[in-house]
Amino acid sequence: MRILTLTALLAAAVLIGEQTIGVSAAATDCAAMGGTPEADNICHVHAADSGYTMDLRFPTNYADEQAILDYLTQNRDGFTNVAQTPAVRNVAYEMDVTTQSFTSGPPTGGTQSVVLKLFQDVGGAHPTTWYKAFNYDVAHRKPVAFDTLFPPDAKAVNAIFPVVQRELERQTGLTGAIATSDGLDPSHYQNFAITDDAVIFFFGQGELLPSDAGATSASVPRSALPPLQLS
Repeated sequence: MRILTLTALLAAAVLIGEQTIGVSAAATDCAAMGGTPEADNICHVHAADSGYTMDLRFPTNYADEQAILDYLTQNRDGFTNVAQTPAVRNVAYEMDVTTQSFTSGPPTGGTQSVVLKLFQDVGGAHPTTWYKAFNYDVAHRKPVAFDTLFPPDAKAVNAIFPVVQRELERQTGLTGAIATSDGLDPSHYQNFAITDDAVIFFFGQGELLPSDAGATSASVPRSALPPLQLS
């Protein structure tokens, strides 16, 4: 009985240690980005200058956090380099990032998905909005991409496109606006999130629909898809 109790205590100590390391690392990553931790494992970064404003929110509990940090750092640096370049402009440049998180399956054996929505106005004719999604197979500790989400011979786009087309037409009222060649092009389905019931696909402004339709998303039930290659 004493041995079992000692084993349980050691296991609890290891778990607490891992959680402490995870929390510490998340706080460090957020601070390194110049951000402030908020509720629900969100890091908030806000910066403003005479020529621009930047407001970023991203999760700090994603299993492959470095991938998110690398992407945001690249976009932040690119934006500030442009925004700080002397130029004649009437309004301040702006960059905003919001985030959504999704899961499927059990915490130790399912998936995590994070979808960043990025808005940027750098003085062009129109601001732009796009998505960047990150997916991770927790059980196998590896990222999930569209190319690995389905079996190689599944021809998943043939099942995805009709559902996406119907859903986007319902949302926007734009009938027949998506060219079949675009709808069957896998490059348009790289940004997605996995849930227990569906795979949600996200499309940047002007990606499948005319630019004035804005950024969109469409949920495709997993029952309408080929089996997913997940743990």
